[in-house]
Amino acid sequence: MDFVPDNTVNKLILLYVLDKMEIPLTENSILEICSSQNNWVNWMDCKDLLSQLLASKFVYKPNTDNNENRYNITVAGRECLSQFYTRIPASLREKISVFAQENKMQFKRNQEYVAKSYKNEDGSYTVELNILEPLTTESIFSLSIKSDTRHNATTACKRWRELAANIYEYVYSKIIDN
Repeated sequence: MDFVPDNTVNKLILLYVLDKMEIPLTENSILEICSSQNNWVNWMDCKDLLSQLLASKFVYKPNTDNNENRYNITVAGRECLSQFYTRIPASLREKISVFAQENKMQFKRNQEYVAKSYKNEDGSYTVELNILEPLTTESIFSLSIKSDTRHNATTACKRWRELAANIYEYVYSKIIDN
């Protein structure tokens, strides 16, 4: 027989995911983690339960400048989780912990290292690369470069997620920490 959790357990699962990921997550990231990739919580339930956790102040959404809301666990959410986490089956807690360990940096990069490109009137492409502050999603580093081809622009956007931290560190050390 499959385990069919109730809403209380599903709320605890969401809190556990937020706790283990250790970073504020967008709604889309939460849905991807809990529903699309792992099927821990039904997609529609996940959206509804996230609203309920927000209303009960177990999670919060920091104010952001770019309308991309991120959710994070509150102190009250952590206290609740510490009291009732055992209601989540141990095997599921282990799966969530392993998933968080293996995927945390990928989600961090996807949310904080943002790249986009657009075509200019002259046929070239402009690539905008940003590093966003995790809680406010305010840009802490921005770089705009021009590319001759769409292929190069697309490649730059893809590589940004892997290289952003190193590029930022290098620029910061050369300009600020000199």
